[in-house]
Amino acid sequence: MSYYESVFLARPDITAEQVEGLADSFTKSLEDQGGKVVSRENWGLRNLAYRIKKNRKAHYIMLNIDAPGPAIHEMERLMRLNEDVMRYMTIKVDELNDGPSVVMQNKSSRDERPRRDNRERDDSAEALMRAETDFKEADDATVDASGSDAEGDKGDES
Repeated sequence: MSYYESVFLARPDITAEQVEGLADSFTKSLEDQGGKVVSRENWGLRNLAYRIKKNRKAHYIMLNIDAPGPAIHEMERLMRLNEDVMRYMTIKVDELNDGPSVVMQNKSSRDERPRRDNRERDDSAEALMRAETDFKEADDATVDASGSDAEGDKGDES
């Protein structure tokens, strides 16, 4: 049997459970034809590079498959018939990757990035408050040094 990687895009208005149901139906079709799905990755709801059928997003699913050619043809036929599948692509590979795909590796590395905690924002807010207080004190010192406030002089003239 040959190794394949297949990615399909499902409409964004269906639920995640329905997307999993689609992947299950394609997996069952492959198993009926003598193949097997070695691994499945749900990449989630992602932005598209361009609109497809008036949609800007789609659910992405990748299947690593070990199956004969006719099983792949049947799975692709089912994908063409299904209204919820917007696009699909299946490629033949020499060997299947054991680890997560590049998309999933990027997703996990993005989750591991250090985040700004509330303390940093609180420190900057405190610095802003101190600067405002210093500015007010400097303004008050300027008014006291001149002896009287300009607005106060206008009120005394009447």
